[in-house]
Formats: sequence, structure tokens, C-alpha cells
Amino acid sequence: IMANMKDGLQLGQDEADTKSLFGSQGKSLPVSKSMDSGIQSDESYKMDYPEIGICIIINNKNFHPATAKGMAFRSGTDADAAHIRDTFMTLGYKVNLNNDRTCKQMVDILQNVAKDDHSNQSSFVCVLLSHGEDGLIYGTDGPLELKILTGLFRGDRCKSLAGKPKLFFFQACRGTELDSGIETDSRSEESTCQKIPVEADFLYAYSTAPVGYYSWRNSSEGSWFIQSLCLMLKQHAKKLELMQILTRVNRKVAEYSSYSNHPDFHAKKQIPCIVSMLTKELYFPH
Repeated sequence: IMANMKDGLQLGQDEADTKSLFGSQGKSLPVSKSMDSGIQSDESYKMDYPEIGICIIINNKNFHPATAKGMAFRSGTDADAAHIRDTFMTLGYKVNLNNDRTCKQMVDILQNVAKDDHSNQSSFVCVLLSHGEDGLIYGTDGPLELKILTGLFRGDRCKSLAGKPKLFFFQACRGTELDSGIETDSRSEESTCQKIPVEADFLYAYSTAPVGYYSWRNSSEGSWFIQSLCLMLKQHAKKLELMQILTRVNRKVAEYSSYSNHPDFHAKKQIPCIVSMLTKELYFPH
């Protein structure tokens, strides 16, 4: 939505916490012996490959009239795209900006990137700017499950990025709830591990909370989340670890309040949500 701003030790074996996969005979999943996977204990991601990586931006502003619910024109999103492009270029990323893409085109773009050889790259970034709902992002012609896009970069599907950080930033609504607020008084050597989880080394940064909230965007300055993300990256990327930076992004967004002529949308708040499967600390190279 758009609005103007005012301003131990293990003694047994491991079992999976799930219902039986073998019907109702009282059987459960086979137990699994805990084993050392061989993963090295490096504390930070190796970020000194020849290239830091590519940043894909998909910026959807105009939507087909036949789109369900008549998705509105997203004024201010070009400012977000420009801020992201400038910020990640400054960090050394090769930026690829794509405007007004259908669901199929979005899948095609990221599928092609996932098929590329990232052996000489330290990381991957994707920024999606669009309308959304919980678990969904909109192409110009309708909704698409986010996991379809992010799943293309799993360790078993994009092997040249396995063990490397894959950062996804989503500027989109996750529902129609409104938050009225409440008053209150290193670098390392490349891992030689034998096996890692396919879902490891992802980070998902959502512009708003995961229980169905609106995400606010200013018609001229862009969204609160993207403005805050770019500002905090520019100020702290050379000295702070990524999760420290994103905590500052949360704080910055929390300072905003919406300004609207419609009473139901006035003085509302927003808090981003960071979902991390990163296995190491991430420091951007100096």
C-alpha cells in the first residue's frame, strides 16, 4: 500500500518431529544417528572471490488490468529500484535491473541466473519490489509463490553458490493488517565440508511482519524498508556484520509513522522481518 510519510552432549539418537509417514500403525520415522558432518567452524563467509556477485532487481510498477483485485500502480517504486541499484553497485555487485515482469518472466530471469556459473563469486543478491501477500509476490499478471523463486538457488540446484550467502530482500505487502503501534516509556578459507543442508546459507529480509501486514511506501521517496536498508548499508557495510546492519534497519523502519488523509491509514507503523539460514557471519569486503 502507498502512503505519504510524516516524517550438550547427546545420549540417544535423533528423531524427526513429525507425524508418522507410515500410516496409523504406530510407526514413526527411522531414527538417525548424530554424526559430524565435517562442516568446518569458520566464523565468517569467504568474501574475497574475484567477484562479490550479482544483484538481480525485479521492479514491478504497472500491473495488467485483469490482475486479481486490480493491482494498483506502485508509485515510488522506481525510487526504491534506483536506491538499491546505487547501493549494491557501491558494494561492488553487478546489478541487473528488470522492470515490469510477468510471473513467467520472473521465473525465467532467476532460473537463468541460477544456471550460471558462480564459482568466482562470493554471494548472490535478489531484490523483489512488487505487490504481495503472505508467501506470494506479484508479477504484472498475477501472484507467484516466493518459494518457486528462492528454491531455484538451493544448494542441490545451484551448486556453484552452495555454501555461499544468498540474500533475498522483499518489498511487498504480506496481507492487509495495520499496526497502530503502542506507546512505551572474516574472512575465512573456503569450506571443505562433506555435506551441508540444501536450504542453508539463505537470508530472507521481508519489509514487514509475517502475519499479514501492509508494507508502506511513499509516492516520491520510495518504501520505508528500502530507504532504511540502503541507508544502513551505506553507513555500516564496511564495519558491521550483516545481521547487525539489518537490526538497525528494523529500528529505522520502526521510527516511521504513516501520514494519510484517510483516518484508517493514518499514524500506522511497520516492522521488517529477518529470516536467516546463514551459517556464518557476513562482512562485506572493504
